Amino acid sequence: MQLHQIKPIHKPKKPKRIGRGGKRGTYCGRGIKGQKARAGRKLKPIVREVLKKYPKLRGYKFSAKKDYAILNLRDIERKFKKGEKVSPEILVKKRLIRKISGKIPKVKILAKGKISKPLIFENCFFSQKAKEKIEKAGGKIL
Repeated sequence: MQLHQIKPIHKPKKPKRIGRGGKRGTYCGRGIKGQKARAGRKLKPIVREVLKKYPKLRGYKFSAKKDYAILNLRDIERKFKKGEKVSPEILVKKRLIRKISGKIPKVKILAKGKISKPLIFENCFFSQKAKEKIEKAGGKIL
């Protein structure tokens, strides 16, 4: 005998039908008055309450997704040698950033820390100060 061949001995229990009158009396198990006792019984949607809390001014966009990684120059200074290439793929291999939902994220480099080595940067975004520091150190941005 296998699991798919087993059959129950008794019939499955039928769920209680509420709000049909009969032996249960006037309220039929619904209690007295209130939103849950009414016909139709439209309960307040929870999503609506969440949406009401967000500001609705022009230009406001709320996004829970973060599809980019932020990195500082001091972290790059520690992990890379003179003349090396810096790109999102290499940063993932050196474990400076992580993949976001299985994809290599966009990278933005900020100016915190110092950089003294000339490095080659590819496919990255930069803050204005970070760009200046990299060019001052002799690095290239492609």
